[in-house]
Amino acid sequence: MDAEKKNSRVLQDCLAKAQNLSELVEYSRDSIVSKTILDKTAGTITLFAFDKGQKLSEHTTPYDAVVQVLDGKARIIIGGKDNYVSSGELIIMPANVPHSVVADEQFKMLLIMIRTKEEKEGIRS
Repeated sequence: MDAEKKNSRVLQDCLAKAQNLSELVEYSRDSIVSKTILDKTAGTITLFAFDKGQKLSEHTTPYDAVVQVLDGKARIIIGGKDNYVSSGELIIMPANVPHSVVADEQFKMLLIMIRTKEEKEGIRS
């Protein structure tokens, strides 16, 4: 089954039904696994599972990004500052601020990216 069909299945599984998000994405050795739950003009909702040692290198996005840690612990660097987050915790990465994600151990997260007002209006800072 290709990635688009798997992601569509995750969306269908969540529609009008309670789901344990952590169970919808599995760890994979030496990898980062992602599953998009929702992809709309206003933003996206994506599940991630990071194996120990995996990372997303520093980047910026035009979206405010909410990270909800579902399992394990992670280090999220925002604007050069280390932030340590654990299962059950949430952190917001502001739009247009450099950030990266480091899995010092296995962890899963839900990422909600919301377009900023400026992005919706087509204005770039």
